[in-house]
Amino acid sequence: MDKLAISGFILAILAVAGGFMLEGGSLTTLLHLPAFIIVVGGTVGAVMLQTPLPQFRLGFSMLPWVIRPHSLPLQNTVERIINWGASARTNGFLSLESAALEESDPFLHRGLNLLVDGVEAQVLQDTLDAELTLERERMLRGARIFEAMGGYSPTIGIVGAVLGLIQAMSNISEPKLLGMGVATAFVATIYGVGFANLIFIPVGNKLKSLVYQHTLYHELIVEGLVSIAQGENPRNIERKLAAYRLS
Repeated sequence: MDKLAISGFILAILAVAGGFMLEGGSLTTLLHLPAFIIVVGGTVGAVMLQTPLPQFRLGFSMLPWVIRPHSLPLQNTVERIINWGASARTNGFLSLESAALEESDPFLHRGLNLLVDGVEAQVLQDTLDAELTLERERMLRGARIFEAMGGYSPTIGIVGAVLGLIQAMSNISEPKLLGMGVATAFVATIYGVGFANLIFIPVGNKLKSLVYQHTLYHELIVEGLVSIAQGENPRNIERKLAAYRLS
């Protein structure tokens, strides 16, 4: 569990709600179903319109990462790469065949297979770099869904406000209905701005940060496997990979 993300979300909500209550407001006035439907439904619908289905599915499949980010076995991977380098220098690349067969990480699995096949170091690097770039861009497109929601949400909130005012003006002779329309107008604006700045944009930025961490981890793998392909000393490989552990 990412305690910082959870704490940040709770702090933001408590700060907004607490400040509103200190001004004498009642939280029940912020609970308005029509405004919620307008803002959330309109925002999601707009993003669905602009986004291909695979990208839309990917973005929401990444959402749990905000609370439960994938644990990257950085230290363990560095140690294994160093051991593979020592084995390759002593017994040749074919000695890594069993490690390749047992490897569960798809990226490491493909890289080890290329090593076992005896491809040149430059070909190995070009192949893995291309795969890494494409994977990073694919995941970033998923994360940008929430950035798009953060862009649409305030505007949809304004749409909700206008709709509320239209409803209010049509019932200007009935004070009760007039009040309900005005409430929808203001609450929809709060929902639009609040969801954008407290949920959608932070979630999008958090996912992009996690994608970059994932990319850095794979860059470490590429650096290590290319160094093995070049026949470098395991100590030199360890010194190279030490920089990634400090990033």
